[in-house]
Amino acid sequence: MSNVRTESVLQENEGIERLELDALLGRLLSSQKAALDRVEEALPDIHRAVEAAVPRLRAGGRLIYGGAGTSGRIGLQDGVELTPTFGLAPERLVLLLAGGAGATTQAAEGAEDREDQARLDLEAHHPTANDVVIGIAASGNTPYTCALLGAARAVGALAIGVAGNASSRLLNEADIGICIPTGAEVLAGSTRMAAGTAQKVVLNLFSTALMTRLGHVYRGRMVDMRISNDKLQARAERMVFELAGGEPTEIVEALRLAGGNVKRAVLLRKGVEQAQLEDLLLAHDGDLHRVLATL
Repeated sequence: MSNVRTESVLQENEGIERLELDALLGRLLSSQKAALDRVEEALPDIHRAVEAAVPRLRAGGRLIYGGAGTSGRIGLQDGVELTPTFGLAPERLVLLLAGGAGATTQAAEGAEDREDQARLDLEAHHPTANDVVIGIAASGNTPYTCALLGAARAVGALAIGVAGNASSRLLNEADIGICIPTGAEVLAGSTRMAAGTAQKVVLNLFSTALMTRLGHVYRGRMVDMRISNDKLQARAERMVFELAGGEPTEIVEALRLAGGNVKRAVLLRKGVEQAQLEDLLLAHDGDLHRVLATL
């Protein structure tokens, strides 16, 4: 552990608990801001990861997030938002956390050391070469996460590693490594701080750019979002109005015929027959720009 930067103690933080509250908050905030600079340095690798993931997802592959502890929960948080935000089918998403679902809210002792369990967890979902597996670990040496990426590569899946240590096992196991070297934490070893912030931002960038490239965004709007409450119904109606116009009753009817999907409702308002919707979208990879260009 002496070689893991996140475990080291910064001299200026030796007496952090004795700072006045304003100074303490400022010190904590500074560490968070510094983490964003490390993410900016990783943009070329995030770019490579998105480009490599797009064709696999278009070919029917799945997004598989995996990790342990804080890093694993950050992966879960990113993944679980993709269905309501972008309409990613639940069967196209797999969320793996060392220790199982119970570890979401309670620490699972020793689970992160179980390489055998990582392989079993992945095998249970019958991974294929079209899948994209994202392993997240602050140190980059978490056995569970490293074994997960190794198992992914063994079946030809795209293995993406997100870690804070360039020479770590996780990045060596990955096809594409995203290194965010946030270094020593303001509280030694507390990777929920700078490392966790950097991981969250990296995953935000990766998944949002990926979903955008897959056609789930049109003119800056989430046109495949799932409508699950009154607020989202109102948002959907507003989007259809802004993108295709119409009277309120016409917009509501278009959304009903489209099964609550904004993208399809826009096409209906543009004059596309309901029976043509799926064939048109399939022919153009779900890209509304490309579909509308043919009309």
